[in-house]
Amino acid sequence: MAGGIAARGTDRLTDLEIKAWIKAGSNAATKKLSDGGGLFLMRTPAGTPVWRVKYRYGGNERLFAIGSYPEIGLKAARAERAAVKDRLRMGSDPVQARKLSRAAAVASSGNTFATVAQDWLERKRQGWSQIHFDTTSRAIERDVLPLLGSLPVADITPAMVAKVVEEIVKPPREAIDTAGKVLWSVESIFRLAQARGLCRENPAVPVREVLPRKKQAGRRPAFLEWSQLGDVLRRANVVRLSPAVRMAHRLCAFTAARIGNVIRAEWSEFDLDAEVPLWVIPRAKMKAQDRHHDHKIILGPAIAAELRTWRSLSGSMGYVFPSVSGEGQHITHESIEKAYRVTLGLKDKHSPHGWRAAFSTLARDGGFERDVVEIALDHIHDNDVVRAYDRGERLEGRIKLANWWCEQLVRAERGAL
Repeated sequence: MAGGIAARGTDRLTDLEIKAWIKAGSNAATKKLSDGGGLFLMRTPAGTPVWRVKYRYGGNERLFAIGSYPEIGLKAARAERAAVKDRLRMGSDPVQARKLSRAAAVASSGNTFATVAQDWLERKRQGWSQIHFDTTSRAIERDVLPLLGSLPVADITPAMVAKVVEEIVKPPREAIDTAGKVLWSVESIFRLAQARGLCRENPAVPVREVLPRKKQAGRRPAFLEWSQLGDVLRRANVVRLSPAVRMAHRLCAFTAARIGNVIRAEWSEFDLDAEVPLWVIPRAKMKAQDRHHDHKIILGPAIAAELRTWRSLSGSMGYVFPSVSGEGQHITHESIEKAYRVTLGLKDKHSPHGWRAAFSTLARDGGFERDVVEIALDHIHDNDVVRAYDRGERLEGRIKLANWWCEQLVRAERGAL
């Protein structure tokens, strides 16, 4: 038998005896009142009389807490003792069985962090772009729910939330920006829980103190010499990278596109067989949302040819850079950043975003007009003339710029610059 309670001499107490014992207080002859069968009354340090059932399970002595007297009367306490016996006969630990029962009740009542988080996301969906919604949802699912998802929001402590942040910022990931965004989401989810009366405090608020400080803002690291850029391309060809990450890196380099647009690129956005190969990114995917046109990136000959080869290997449907995990997902922002930071050893030297700085600087040094360069990068323009160009003017200059950049990178990769 897994456990049990001695059955001799049960139902020994009366309500009169209990009341007399309570009235005697610390002067009572005994510190406990036993009803037999493991059921007894004891006083807490504060003097409150509480019911306990002593039993054995797996060879160990344990206590099952019932509640305080007189809230739980003698008859109700005996019924709880009988229930404990029944659970022991079925081979289960009464304390563990109660924990599981409470967890199930919490889950069904919608008080878990996962339930509140899902409601919070749905409330945010309408005001967010699809990209921002998907990114935030994935971050919560990846970084938060494994640790907090099944817990009642009222039981979550600052230390538990801090653990979420610490897992994100510890080496080798060191994703401080991601940690800050995740913590903001968690804090907002708890505000919704507070508004519903599910918890009194917001345990995410004090966790701001453990979030590492960002390095002084400043320009993101970028190489601005052709020889340095060529070295990055050559090294990326020989280190161990997944094919999708390597190809995504090259698209970053040869188009100076934002990394977020690269990892979310879809084959439907590319016209690789046109006379002038083109990548048209829907405006909804772009950082600047206050324009009425999509962003068109002209593809130089070398990168267009590489993309055609990649298409023949990976297929022409869905994401250009699918995740190895499948399930219709694309590779992550962090997979590219980590390749630069760790695999290529370029931390604080050059980043995927650095190609945009290199493109802007070197194109201007190469004699291209500022307005054409800014349009190619989809930067926020500071005059109405440039905004007019956004409608498709200066196509010839943009084609010339794209082809020049592509040709220069090919030469740099070969060590000719």
